[in-house]
Amino acid sequence: AFMINFYKDKNKKIIDPKLFSDIAEQWAATINHSGNGRSNKRTQIRKFYDEVVRYNNLAKGNPKDWDNILPFINMLIAKATYALGRNLVTREFVDFIKESVNQVQDEKDMDVFAGFFEAFMGFYKQYER
Repeated sequence: AFMINFYKDKNKKIIDPKLFSDIAEQWAATINHSGNGRSNKRTQIRKFYDEVVRYNNLAKGNPKDWDNILPFINMLIAKATYALGRNLVTREFVDFIKESVNQVQDEKDMDVFAGFFEAFMGFYKQYER
């Protein structure tokens, strides 16, 4: 798969104009294909998406709490890796989570991640058999 970069200009926090369209769609196609109808089921991926949305809402509601929220966001990588070990998701999904989470350093990044994941979910639906 290809790298996820949230920003066209990281310093100015200018979001890549294709992030919520082409890039989200390419990742949806890649992850769906790698699951081969057996893993990366929508219900499984939905659990991760719901958690990302929950942490994003927490971060927006309690900006002062960010330092306590970030470790749990980082833990999504461990959870995805655990799911991989149980064959519920593929390496490609773990990469999707890892590459996204690794870019999350503040609330703005988290909001971008949530938007990216939302776009991904929208595209993912159409690839389901």
